[in-house]
Amino acid sequence: MGTIGLAVIGAGYWGPNLVRNAQATPGLRLEYLCDLDADRARRVLGGYSTVRVSDSLDEVLADPAVHAVAIATPAKTHLPVAMAALEAGKHVLVEKPLAATYAEGRELVEAAERRGLTLMLDHTYCYTPAVAHLREQIRSGALGDIQYLDSVRINLGLVQPDVDVLWDLAPHDLSIFLSILPDGVVPLSVAAHGSDPIGAGRACVAHLTLQLSGGVMAHVHVNWLSPTKIRTMVIGGSARTIVWDDLNPSQRLAVYDRGVDRVADDIGPETKAQTLVSYRTGDMVAPALPEREALRAVMAEFQASIAESRPPLTDGRQGLRVLSILEAASASLAQGGAFMPVLGELVAEVSA
Repeated sequence: MGTIGLAVIGAGYWGPNLVRNAQATPGLRLEYLCDLDADRARRVLGGYSTVRVSDSLDEVLADPAVHAVAIATPAKTHLPVAMAALEAGKHVLVEKPLAATYAEGRELVEAAERRGLTLMLDHTYCYTPAVAHLREQIRSGALGDIQYLDSVRINLGLVQPDVDVLWDLAPHDLSIFLSILPDGVVPLSVAAHGSDPIGAGRACVAHLTLQLSGGVMAHVHVNWLSPTKIRTMVIGGSARTIVWDDLNPSQRLAVYDRGVDRVADDIGPETKAQTLVSYRTGDMVAPALPEREALRAVMAEFQASIAESRPPLTDGRQGLRVLSILEAASASLAQGGAFMPVLGELVAEVSA
């Protein structure tokens, strides 16, 4: 395939970012910006753009110049909009989450696979240089055996009208976990606790605890109400630990050769009784990382996956795995924080 004609669906909060990066991506040609509010779409494009504006999804999907769509509409609309695009033979890039429910997400994945079309998730953080480096370090064994993951994603707003803070913010962390964890290390169950101190009608502060295969534990803290913005992740391994501070451009990653080692089993009982662990103190290394806009890499991957007829890094199956965790988390929240099994895609991986 030559140049891929693209339509962006949705001119709200995220749509303008898709427009800007699509126009800067070789191999993509932006044909339409589609929104129910055509005036808003025109304001996004500006007065000199040659990109067409439409308030009709049917019109856009009927145009043979459109080969793919990028969807930036509310989660509850993802199923009808993405399904209409797939049925029209268009490749689909969709904003997180994949759909409003696991069942709806599975419909989309199966529809794309039946038609041989690309279905990709805009899990933007998975395309950052930091996450690429994390993936390489973890999967190469440089950290040793993974022992724990701890992530904090808090800021002031935006309180969403249709989803709670788990469904709004946690998909970022969950998609990162799924992208960087070694093969065979997957979430088995999840417990969620949340609160709504401002009376918004949905959880605004929440904590997730995930039990992973191999005895690994992961923790996610998400919060709409914090006056300060924090985006950090700590990944502890038996050999090294990595700290990722996404808001520190001068040192996003720090790799520590520091930790706690268990005393060897073959030492004498008297010594073992006195010293159960030993502390390792080594160097800290801050790897140099390139600075680039992750969404540009998302668009480049979407274009390449279509042109090369291959699954993208964050394909529909990954989106379905995130939904399976979110649904288990919602069930746990309703049950007062009880651990709930993660069903669907992840269970199939463990049993395979």
